[in-house]
Amino acid sequence: MIRSFLFACALILMIVPADNAAAEPKGAKEGDFVIENFEFRSGETLPELNLHYTTLGKPKRDKDGHIVNAVMILHGTGGTGQQFFRPQFADVLFKKGGLLDPAKYYIILPDNIGHGKSSKPSDGLRARFPEYDYHDMVALQHRLLTEGLGVDHLRLLMGTSMGCMHGFMWGEIYSDFVTAMMPLACQPVEIAGRNRMWRKMTIDAIRNDSVWKNGDYEEQPKEALRTVASLLLIAGGSAIPLQEEFPTREAVDPMVEARIAQYVDTMDANDWLYQVSASKSYDPAPDLEKITARITWINSADDFINPPELGIAEREAARLKNGKYVLIPASAETKGHGTHTWAALWEGELAELLHDTADAK
Repeated sequence: MIRSFLFACALILMIVPADNAAAEPKGAKEGDFVIENFEFRSGETLPELNLHYTTLGKPKRDKDGHIVNAVMILHGTGGTGQQFFRPQFADVLFKKGGLLDPAKYYIILPDNIGHGKSSKPSDGLRARFPEYDYHDMVALQHRLLTEGLGVDHLRLLMGTSMGCMHGFMWGEIYSDFVTAMMPLACQPVEIAGRNRMWRKMTIDAIRNDSVWKNGDYEEQPKEALRTVASLLLIAGGSAIPLQEEFPTREAVDPMVEARIAQYVDTMDANDWLYQVSASKSYDPAPDLEKITARITWINSADDFINPPELGIAEREAARLKNGKYVLIPASAETKGHGTHTWAALWEGELAELLHDTADAK
């Protein structure tokens, strides 16, 4: 019943019914990269920071021993690397003969700090966990690749939502590290306007809940989490498929209650606060001209979080030296913000990007 509402929004927690759950593909390998005494931009340190990751395929090396087939795919806020094993992504791209067939590519799927099986507030430190931002997250991704996995160049960097934003930062900070980039569902500007509004509302809902107790709660602040979940449902939805699938009040109301209950039962308030607050310093706009990698940037027209009517994407895309911007029209097939994970909707663009950069260094 909720098939099109599984918008797989990477900015929304990856909670889905069992019939759409992510099954780890055969050959997937999980690992942990531990960094001692990592210093965050806030000046805080963590004695032992763990970055969890999953890989598919095997590295292939050139005559000098450099890995030449590495692909990194970055998840969104609240997600994990495992989200890319859902059928709408994996069954399209990771299959035999697919565009990202593990027989050809070495695919790296990190759990960012604060997410999944990587170090996060809910592990025990709660609100005493060091404050992190997107710069810290990107720096840690770089260290995972270079120090943990021996990768000094990426054939392709993909990212959805938060991972899309990380991609723009990668293109600027490590401009020679990546051959091709495909950021999906974001804007390369400071988060403001309506996008910042709904984020702040989720933060305030938790902090103003008396049960939160400055992060030292004895039980999850469930009323606050209901507010968070409600805003996430709106932010991640797409008007056309929602109207078609839930055309009556009787259809909508039980779905909303079930979906909110799923969120509330699986969310941790401190983890969410850190995850959504990490974007506070994000603003790659001043340095977009530094991106030299070939880039195909894709948004969808039904994205509540990145509404096309603002005209931001067209304006900023014109500044990319080697970039292409694609806006997928809204339809019954698109999934709002979560269109980024439904590979069938944009795999043609990925095929073109990989083909056109096949001989690039």
